[in-house]
Amino acid sequence: MEKLIVDGSHCHNQLWFIIRASFVFFVVLLCLDYSVLSGVKNGGFPLVSQSFSGSQKTHKATQLAANDEISVPNPISNDAHRDFPFRENNYNVTLANVTDPCSGKYIYVHRLPTRFNNGVLKDCRNLIKWFNMCPSLMNSGFGPKVEKPQGVLSRKNWFETNQFMLELIFHQRIKQYKCLTNDSSMASAVYVPFYAGLDVGRYLWGYNTSMRDSAAYGVADWLRKQHEWNRMFGQDHFFVAGRIAWDFRRQTDNESEWGSKLMNLPEFMNITMLSIESSSWSNEFAIPYPTYFHPLRDINVVHWQKGTRTGKRRYLFCFAGAPRPTMKGSIRGEIINQCLSAPNRTCKFLDCKAEGNKCDTPVEVIKVFRDCKFCLQPPGDSYTRRSTFDSIISGCIPVFFHPYSAYAQYIWYFPKNYTKYSVYIPHNDIKNGNVSINRVLSRFSEHRISEMRKEVVKLIPKVIYANPKSRFERFEDAIDIALKKVTERVNKVGKVMKEGKDPSVEFAAGNQWKMKLDGIMGDQALETLF
Repeated sequence: MEKLIVDGSHCHNQLWFIIRASFVFFVVLLCLDYSVLSGVKNGGFPLVSQSFSGSQKTHKATQLAANDEISVPNPISNDAHRDFPFRENNYNVTLANVTDPCSGKYIYVHRLPTRFNNGVLKDCRNLIKWFNMCPSLMNSGFGPKVEKPQGVLSRKNWFETNQFMLELIFHQRIKQYKCLTNDSSMASAVYVPFYAGLDVGRYLWGYNTSMRDSAAYGVADWLRKQHEWNRMFGQDHFFVAGRIAWDFRRQTDNESEWGSKLMNLPEFMNITMLSIESSSWSNEFAIPYPTYFHPLRDINVVHWQKGTRTGKRRYLFCFAGAPRPTMKGSIRGEIINQCLSAPNRTCKFLDCKAEGNKCDTPVEVIKVFRDCKFCLQPPGDSYTRRSTFDSIISGCIPVFFHPYSAYAQYIWYFPKNYTKYSVYIPHNDIKNGNVSINRVLSRFSEHRISEMRKEVVKLIPKVIYANPKSRFERFEDAIDIALKKVTERVNKVGKVMKEGKDPSVEFAAGNQWKMKLDGIMGDQALETLF
């Protein structure tokens, strides 16, 4: 009997051991299964998450030199596009359900022959006829650092930036774009790093049309031979020009006619151009002129905005510029006269023609603009001015005299309701002597001026080009906005093509000023222009 009791106890202990071991094993399996599945649900499947984090860390840790090739791992490996089924409660979980944060945003960068970009920079002493541009190539195209801020500028983040350096600045910054890919089949848009403005700038004075057009024909020929061209015949391509669009719109081969014929070549009529000033063609979009302010981080922007918003301003309005006596229809002479004849402490004039010209000195320009409530921005050699953006980063409300100076240009950057951040005085009213600028601006109450300045200060992050050594986390700068808008545009065109419709109006349509001003200016104002 004793033996039977002992044997029964032994069997009972074995049974409990098996039950406990099975329970532990089941719990372990359940935990492992859940961790894998939850990783997939949260977009954390290793093939995807490691690729994204790796490419982002690479961008943050590395600032590529100007002549480096862009070499970025594909954000998603080819294997990541296959279906890997998992089962949880009879539901299939596949990688097709994982959200790709770069979907519709991928950009492929063409590796152009260096003679079309970095090779141009080797001729830096001749990029502009009258200036040595070599110092302007420093610091990724920002130029030399401002060494003596004189209490006007913050100690860091300010450079002596030349307004024509946008091509180099853009090329350097796009290397840290989060959604670059080396697989062009994944790309929504294709960036062509052609330094069109720096190239043609060497030949605008004293050279024949063959020299001015040589690189344009060369790039067009090269692009046609790439397999990426055949997908949309260039309608998914874009490039950046650091000069105004007029410099690329020569109509004939007459030697006396200005500029190159780049944008009139059949290939480039299919390509989107981003330039500091657009023309009326529908495949051109204006992006801001480079200013002197290139902050590293969001906090640098916030600190500058705070001081700009609250600082005391002694002058009602100001103008920095020079007259254009030989230009028919110019109102600069009238503006200067009105400024000089205004009551004391009403208008400040920074003469850009006088000896010891201070208009290319960042400290002097920003010092004047931060001391004024309104900054006058009449057309100069063309409709637009870099001064517009100098005034914005200074918190000075811009006053425009022609809608082509801003409202029809920077439609990706400025609010449609232009009265929120600017003042518009018709060009003809100044030319005919019908309007006193002082009287118009004096009607604005201090409260209204304060509200408008707040809107101007909000624009600062959007119109600056951040330092590529770091990355904004809170703000989008001018390049972030441009890349977002370009990919949206290309995706829209791709959708139109899939529907069997003709997308050519997006590219080959001229005389589109009215379209660009649609919803911005009233019909009565437009009637005075067209």
